[in-house]
Amino acid sequence: MRLGVLDLGSNTVHLLLVDAHHGAAPVPASKLKMPLRLSEHLQADGCIEDAAVDQLIDFIRRGQELSEDLGATDVMAFATSAIREAVNGEQVLARVHEETGLTIQVLSGEDEARMTFLAVRRWFGWSSGRILAFDIGGGSLELASGTDEEPDVAVSLPLGAGRLTRNLLMGDPPTLESVREVRRHARASIAEVVGRLRRVGEPRMAVATSKTFKQLARIAGAAPASDGIHTPRVLKASDLHEIVPTLAGMTTAERSNLPGVSEGRSAQMVAGAIVAEAAMDLLEVDELVVCPWALREGIILQRMDGLAP
Repeated sequence: MRLGVLDLGSNTVHLLLVDAHHGAAPVPASKLKMPLRLSEHLQADGCIEDAAVDQLIDFIRRGQELSEDLGATDVMAFATSAIREAVNGEQVLARVHEETGLTIQVLSGEDEARMTFLAVRRWFGWSSGRILAFDIGGGSLELASGTDEEPDVAVSLPLGAGRLTRNLLMGDPPTLESVREVRRHARASIAEVVGRLRRVGEPRMAVATSKTFKQLARIAGAAPASDGIHTPRVLKASDLHEIVPTLAGMTTAERSNLPGVSEGRSAQMVAGAIVAEAAMDLLEVDELVVCPWALREGIILQRMDGLAP
């Protein structure tokens, strides 16, 4: 079947159309995305502003037209931290449903970690043993560890690259003190959950998903996206230790000229790199293998499992 998956993330609203059936890997057919950055459209009262909701609804309508034109039989939609934490999140979802007919599922942070872990497990298979998965989004950091498709432990922390950039980083390039504050905050938060992740066992493989990790790996010399999803890519802690101060000393415009870094995400790269470094250090991970599948694929796989004969 041809299936559409609409992801209302903190940074990007993304529609992915895939050909999928139970027992097979989903094959991308088409995609549509918009850097709406919902989390940056919060008003002083914590509500998402109407103009951003208007843009969201316009995108959804375009996505529905594309899905219909390309023969998709269903469109699933989910939202993460931006909608989950907005004061008017429920009202936004109600308006979307009223004007488009689409029902959007709001995932908890733990759900995000679990679904991402499922995608990672399916990509690398059972032979990879215990996996420790890392994912940095715009609003949160997800960590999960397990030997099966359901992780033994899954946690979500409010350490997204966009959130920390907005709340803590000051200046362009950021001031030394604000960089230190992000570092202190990230390490204190991650330290609170390290014990839970370590107690379930040492991982055989540590894996990273998300745009942040892919861009950091590219800066460190990993192959470009044009080489295809099956090209191995890794991010080493030793490289990250060099990248963090380099990024912190650059302006947003300068970072956007680095290999693999998009202009829209260049402002968030410092915070994302600091969180990545903190997580690798505190969990004693020397190297992360980059996985091309993440949350969207996990949602699709779970849906296909539900259609098993």
